[in-house]
Parts: sequence; C-alpha cells; structure tokens
Amino acid sequence: MIRIGIVGTSSISERFAEAVAAVEGVEVSRVASRDEARARAFADTIGAPRTAVGLTALLAAPDVDAVYLASPNALHAEQVREAVDAGIPVLVEKPAVLSAGEWEVAVSHARERGVVLLEAMRSGYDPGLRAVRRLLPRLGTLRRVSFRYEKRSARYDHVLAGEQTNIFDPALGGSALRDLGVYPLHALVRLFGAPRSIDGVRVGIASGTDGLGSALAAYDGFIADIAWSKITDTALPSEIQGEEASLSIDAIDAPRRLTLTPREGDVERIEVEASATPMVGEVERFRDAVAGADISDDQRLTGLTLRLVDEILGSASV
Repeated sequence: MIRIGIVGTSSISERFAEAVAAVEGVEVSRVASRDEARARAFADTIGAPRTAVGLTALLAAPDVDAVYLASPNALHAEQVREAVDAGIPVLVEKPAVLSAGEWEVAVSHARERGVVLLEAMRSGYDPGLRAVRRLLPRLGTLRRVSFRYEKRSARYDHVLAGEQTNIFDPALGGSALRDLGVYPLHALVRLFGAPRSIDGVRVGIASGTDGLGSALAAYDGFIADIAWSKITDTALPSEIQGEEASLSIDAIDAPRRLTLTPREGDVERIEVEASATPMVGEVERFRDAVAGADISDDQRLTGLTLRLVDEILGSASV
C-alpha cells in the first residue's frame, strides 16, 4: 500500500482523493497545509486520518510514502526539490513547474536521487485520448487539428471586482494558458509530437495575466490551432480533419463522445467508456511508477508541453 500525503486543500485535491479511493494499492494518509485547522477540516472532508503543518512535516511523517502537490504553480519547483531531497516520490499537479528549463532541472535531480517525479496531467492517461489515437488512421492524410479548452472561471468575477485571486495571480504562476491551455497542448504533443513552430496571441486581463488566447502550430503537411480561455465559455468541440474523414471530440481534456464523419459513408458515433472519476488514470500511472514503471516518456512529454507554453508566453498580448 502506497500512502500518499496531499499538499493543498483546493477542489482539485478533493477530486484527487476521490480517485485514490477508486484505485487499488494507494491511500491518502495525511493532508498538509500551513494552517492546521484548514488541514484538519479538509482531512475530515476526504476521510484522511492525519494532518501535517507544512510540507517539511509531511515529508518527515512515518506514514507518508509519496506526495501529491496541488499548491500554487509558482511553489511547485521548490516543493518538488524538497520532496526529492527527502527521497519521497512526487506527483505534481499540472503545470508541473513554470518553464521547460525548471522541468529539466527537476527531472535531472529526481533521476540523480532515484526518485519518481510525474506530472499529474490527467488527460494524458484518459481512455478518451487513447480512443482518439486509435481512430487517426481512418482519417487519411491529416490536414488540420483544432483543439480547445474554454471554460469561464467563477473566480473571474473577483478580477472584475478589482480583487486578486490565486489562479489569476501572475506572482503565483496563475494563467489561463497554464491552467487550461496545457490540456490541448499536451494532447497535441502526445498525439502528434512536437510541432516545427508555434506562434500565439493572448488576451490580458486586469490581474496581470492572460485570460484567453490562441496559438497556431505548424507540422509537416498539417496545421494545428489551439484555443484556451478562463473568461469565456464555448459550445464548440475539438476536431481533427483528414482528407478521408473528420473526427469531432466533445472535450479534449476527457473525450467521451467522438463523431467520425467520413467523406463517403455513414457518420459513426463512438462512446468512450471511462471512470466517473477522471483522475483515476494518473493515480494508476503514479502507483505503477512507484512500483518501477518507466516514466521517461511521460517526463519527455511534460517537457515538450512546457516548451510550447514558454514559446506562447513569449508571444504578443493584446
């Protein structure tokens, strides 16, 4: 049994605890927060038996074999380093760190210490993305990929009211690109590898970060357009267009309804069977990594995604 300590008491940590409860061989043993009362309240909510005040205390606890980091983005790199130094396997919420360079340093350090380090990119371990991959040969020669994740955050109302909030605070690594844009970007590199080039434009908001944006990536023979937003909603699906058929994808972070429309013939609708708890796949992958599974390709894909984020963040903002 791998006993996991959770750092962070947000809703994503609650969903992670639900996933752990659905996976054999793992359990949540402690919750850490800088505030003991907050840690205790959250531990009671998810059914964790014990708490710790701060990461250092969590890493020293005798009943913690691994940690899940769901702290603000800007804290990830330092917390990963501390956990790796303690010899504790790490599953760190996406984005793993703030840049590809930071990720290279973190992975190198983890390998030197023989410690597991994995990004919690749930879409990468989702059965829906595997279903998309299986259908690609039926599309013929690929010509266009359009991936999007646009969902208005309720916390944007705080920004509109002149307040600062963590997910939109650039000092904490808050960014619509880092929070939601990484999903279509990660799907892109997982399915098609790194593009030859990528250019983007972002819309800035009053908090000092991006609220939405678009990017255009060039591959050999096809292009990919990426859209993300935390200040608007959309009813549009993602799509892959080939010369023989197109594939509509209901949600790129968790594909469940796929529609294959051939140039000739009948439309085919595919329902993807998946757990009702979408983080199960990443928990299973982390469990297997701690047991010895090779995650070098997982780490490579995280690095590729972060390099695209770096390039887009260096592009224009309007």
